[in-house]
Amino acid sequence: MDKTLNRPDTDILKSVMLCALAYIIAGAAASGVAHFLNGRHPLLIAGISDIAATAVVFFFSVLLNNSSIYDPYWSVAPIPITLYFAFQAAGGRADAVRLFVVLVLVCVWGGRLTYNWLRGWRGLAHEDWRYVNIRKKTGRGYWPASFLAIHTIPTIAVFLGCLSLYASLSRGVNNFGILDFIAAAVTSAAIWVEARADRQLRRFKLTRKYTDKVLSTGIWAFTRHPNYFGEILFWWGLFLFSLSAAPALWWTALGPAAITMLFVFISIPMMEKHMKERRPGYDDYRDRTSVLVPWFTRRTGKKDS
Repeated sequence: MDKTLNRPDTDILKSVMLCALAYIIAGAAASGVAHFLNGRHPLLIAGISDIAATAVVFFFSVLLNNSSIYDPYWSVAPIPITLYFAFQAAGGRADAVRLFVVLVLVCVWGGRLTYNWLRGWRGLAHEDWRYVNIRKKTGRGYWPASFLAIHTIPTIAVFLGCLSLYASLSRGVNNFGILDFIAAAVTSAAIWVEARADRQLRRFKLTRKYTDKVLSTGIWAFTRHPNYFGEILFWWGLFLFSLSAAPALWWTALGPAAITMLFVFISIPMMEKHMKERRPGYDDYRDRTSVLVPWFTRRTGKKDS
């Protein structure tokens, strides 16, 4: 039997194990920092611990020469942060129903998104095309650029988004109410939109015969970036929980606002340019389909791609 037949699976398994090791050590580093800072303000503890974990993941990105090690951080980090804020609320005035609902929603969102990344990851032999482009542009300055643009900025954006969790879990003064029901509906809808978009995109990639085709059916017929829309909606849903729990902490809207700007001004333009260069039919798709918020297809008089 040819020993190379199982090599791709073996390489991916090795990559997953190395990535898991990076996150285990990152979690240990964050826990150590949190223990050292015990007694300080919860936001200070969570923030510095988050940065410490990011630094460990960055170390592994450099060690393995692949910034894609950081990719699952976006969906992994909010789960321990949520658990930490929930722990801070134990024995306090936090509403038990809100606590349970938020914990479940964050864990479902994070678990699903991480699983979606994992099943599509091609291992350390592959690096995200955005990071490859940054490598080409920055040359020897790639790793400082990677630390800032790929690792630090997303970490800060997600932490700002988690301010809503601090407000709803640790500082809540109101009981579970109507606004919480709306928040739960919005957040659940966001998870559904993301899951459906990812499922349709995965099926499209596995079944398409031509690599230059554009996915323009299903939920992708109503928005060019349904996964981004779902992600943005998720963070605004969490903010609604915080607004219901602690209206005085309305400033936590900074989190979903920062995440919205990250997608609108950075992620979407990069993806639009990438798709335009690789998909000949993308111009027509762009002309008739909403960029972010789902809306009805516009007629252009051109043949669908």
